[in-house]
Order: sequence, then C-alpha cells, then structure tokens
Amino acid sequence: MREKPDLLGRRSLRPPQGATAGLILAAGQSTRMGRPKQLLPVGNTPLICRILGEALSSRLERIVVVLGHRAKEVARVIAQHYPKGGYEVIVNDKYAEGMASSIRTGINFIKDDYEHAMVLLADMLHIDSQLINRLLKNYLPSGKALGAITINGRRSHPVIFRRDLYQDLLSLKGDTGARALFTTLEGQVCLVPAGPGYQEMDVDTPEDYGRLILPKAPQ
Repeated sequence: MREKPDLLGRRSLRPPQGATAGLILAAGQSTRMGRPKQLLPVGNTPLICRILGEALSSRLERIVVVLGHRAKEVARVIAQHYPKGGYEVIVNDKYAEGMASSIRTGINFIKDDYEHAMVLLADMLHIDSQLINRLLKNYLPSGKALGAITINGRRSHPVIFRRDLYQDLLSLKGDTGARALFTTLEGQVCLVPAGPGYQEMDVDTPEDYGRLILPKAPQ
C-alpha cells in the first residue's frame, strides 16, 4: 500500500474506491483583513482550527490543509490544537498567485488516490460537519460531475468535484476559484440546499470579523 508523507510527518494509506478527500484552503495573505485571518479567534478556537474540527467530525475519508502565507506559524497552531493528527498539512509556495494555486496544490496531492475532492474555504464560517455530510450524502449517489451547497437559493460552499474534472482544476489561474466550471457544466451540477438555519458567513475584512464577534444590538 502506498503512503504519502506530509509537512507534519503523518502518513495516509491508499483509500477505498470512490473515496472523497477534503481540501481546506487556508493559504491566503489576508490582505483585506490586515492580519492572518487563519489565526483569528472564533470563540476560543483559531479560525483555521474551527473548520479543521468540523472536517474531522465529518465523513470525509482524508483531510488535507493547504497553507501558504506564514505556513509554519499556522501549522504550529494547528498542531497545538490537534496533536493527535487525522489530517495532513501541505504548503502552496505559489499562494500569492491566488486561490487557484491552492486548488492546484491540493488536487495534485490527492489526485491519484481519490475519486472526489471537496473544497472547504477556511473563512466560510457557516460550513460545519453536518453541511459537509449533507453534500456528500446527496452528491455521491447523483452521478453528477460536481456539486455545491446552496443557501437561500444561491450557490455557496462547500463544493465538490469528480476526478474527471481534476485536469480542469489544475488549469485554473488567479483568484476566481472554480466558479466557471459550474456555468459551463450546468447540466452536471448537483445543487444541495443547506436547509433552514444556515446563512452564508464569509470573513474577509475587519468589518466582517467585527460583526461575527460583537453581540447584536437588541431590536
């Protein structure tokens, strides 16, 4: 059985057929935030550790964290919160090129062994283990090439891709992610409503973070 080492020294065995790997993208420079948002506290947990905890509690067969900007610092924080492992950390040296470079890094790492790849953005705070599992439960039997959660009728995150789209993902450039694939392959998309109680929460700016941590004023 083939093994692959990661940045932190853990190893993963070849997965069962049809398995899904989760790619947590957390390599960005956080230029709009002005400080590494991967390390911002959400309650008592750094933002990057919150999404990792949700992924670890899900039905994903493998979890890979893609770091870039200040990777060693972020990796140390992750190891402190999750010393028992269950995940792998890899580094995208080309993180300054944008999100597409992190997608390419993650896909290259898992492409030989995993039939599906789910992309999880660390700064999307509505993503939890139940949402991950909901997407898996509905997408995997659908036979579709790609899938996504929808919130209030709009496509959101997480998103998932079948292996035959990996080459398309490896061709991505810039900071736009894979949104174009959802347009060009509209008939092959499995859209899964998040269900009641979910609101999209994307933390990009100090204002976004302030709304997250400050209590709402009484009506």
